[in-house]
Amino acid sequence: MMDYNNQTSDKRSDKTENKCRYQDILEYLNLTRNNDVLTMSRPTEHYGVRTEVFIEMRMYAILDVREADQSFISYIWIYMEWKNDHLLWDEGNFCGLSKVVVPRESLWMPDIIIEEMTEKDKNLPSPFVTVNYNGWVEYRDDKFVISTCKMKTFNFPFDIQRCNITFRSISYSDEELVFYMKNNDTLITKESQKSIRMQYEWRFLNMSVTENTVHYFYTNQTIIVYTITMQRKSALYVVNFLLPVLFFLCLDFASLLMSAGSADKISFKITVLLAVTVMQLILIEILPCTSSKIPLIVIYCIGIFALMLLGLLETIFLNYLMTKDSSSLESKKESDKLQMIKASPTASTCDELTDQTASMCKGGSSSQLTELFLAMEKVSDELREIKRSVLDKESEEKKDGYWTRVAKKIDKIFSILYVLAAILFLSVVFSVWVSKSGLPK
Repeated sequence: MMDYNNQTSDKRSDKTENKCRYQDILEYLNLTRNNDVLTMSRPTEHYGVRTEVFIEMRMYAILDVREADQSFISYIWIYMEWKNDHLLWDEGNFCGLSKVVVPRESLWMPDIIIEEMTEKDKNLPSPFVTVNYNGWVEYRDDKFVISTCKMKTFNFPFDIQRCNITFRSISYSDEELVFYMKNNDTLITKESQKSIRMQYEWRFLNMSVTENTVHYFYTNQTIIVYTITMQRKSALYVVNFLLPVLFFLCLDFASLLMSAGSADKISFKITVLLAVTVMQLILIEILPCTSSKIPLIVIYCIGIFALMLLGLLETIFLNYLMTKDSSSLESKKESDKLQMIKASPTASTCDELTDQTASMCKGGSSSQLTELFLAMEKVSDELREIKRSVLDKESEEKKDGYWTRVAKKIDKIFSILYVLAAILFLSVVFSVWVSKSGLPK
């Protein structure tokens, strides 16, 4: 009985001696009051020892990609950990407590920035850090990042963009503070694909990370560069832009069936040409003005515009030729009428016939009747000849003139070359799009 009482008293004394509160750890680490040793300088026992910071980034959302001003808007998660030599304890002395969460203002933290960031994050940083018993400090934060990104819009809208987010220190050199990546490319891509919630008009492909040393303002610094690779969802641009422009080209093809050089054909072609111009104005608002290469979609629009313009000029030229031919035919028709009136013997024959009829009525001889009959046959022959000449003239008028025949030949040859040139141009443009953008062939 005495032994049992002694054992229970020993257990009670152990419970009173063990420290099982978070406050006990904070008091042991001197975190209950301001401690300049923990906040003013790097947490190392010797200044020659570098502070190693491991960093990892995950993509949570792709909010926007603005081609016009070359900016990339994203929402990211950041995880960092580093060793603090002043924060060590034996977890066995504190009931197995292995970590404690403290305010970030009570400890030194790396002065990390994002190089590409153009606007300050308005979100408040995470207010706490986690301190482990072995001295490793963990910090988790989320950031709304508006950063610069050099866009390559040559393959728009089938383009693949790569935007960088670079982490580095503001003040410390690589002899004092060095960054390391926490995980490899495969793991961070897999984790980002799981965590990503919004991708806007883009599809997240992968994310790679590299370590590098750069020289900034007379000092060397280590940087961690995360490269986000994403592909544009191009279906909306194909339906709303590429196909309408292609349909306008098909309408221009249909105008080849209209009569060559007609005024209706000219007005129709001008209307289609203005519609393509409106589509080009919409395109200007989307693409950046600082692009080093002319995007394929611009070449696509300019090529179709040039083909339509060439077709319009050809129609105007044919109209000029056919107008020239019709004016020459009208002048020739008037001159032929005058010549026919002057050269026609019908008037004189009728006068002679009138005189013979009058004399016949007076004399009434059979010889005179015979002469009258012969004169009537002569008049009828001349009338038949005049009728035949008039019909010949009308048939000649119905036939195409010289310039009209030339215009129709030019139109036929141009139509064939026009269709072949358009098919060749579209084939080249779409083949380049497929080869450069990785679309399925």
